[in-house]
Amino acid sequence: MFDPTIFDNLKVVVEGAVYDLDLCGELQVVDRNDRVELSTMSRYYAIKFTLPDRTDCSAELRLWADTKDLAGEILELDSTLAEIHGCHLQPVFYKYVNKDNAELECVASETLARKIWGDAHLVQKISYTYGDHNSNALQEITVSFRRKFGEEVIEDVPQMIQHMVMMLERL
Repeated sequence: MFDPTIFDNLKVVVEGAVYDLDLCGELQVVDRNDRVELSTMSRYYAIKFTLPDRTDCSAELRLWADTKDLAGEILELDSTLAEIHGCHLQPVFYKYVNKDNAELECVASETLARKIWGDAHLVQKISYTYGDHNSNALQEITVSFRRKFGEEVIEDVPQMIQHMVMMLERL
């Protein structure tokens, strides 16, 4: 009999919570990726959404599990406290900003992210097309928790998505 992995269970909950909010009009799903990487036997899922009235920013929730975690769980291998089986969850935000104000936008975004996500590790990237003086820069804000998640966080997934919506509303 098929026993779903932590990845499968978290993916179903993430997908359901996001599509419930899409159905009631609170957000709009704009992209989704669901991959099995055959070269490394890993899994990756991402769902990207925007607010219905905003096109300048979006959020993406990434979920992935590597070979060691998937195999360890499927084969029921014992995990040590240092290496528990699980998945990574990572909220990522994208916003178009004026290139001239990019540094100020990053400072403001970091302040906002700290209020919402606490002491999670933040990485911000700014990218733009060199030579295109009329384009805006794309700001990418990645929230990393630096730990794996198991099924114990399933009940917290809707709250995490609400935090993502709150961040989008304030960006």
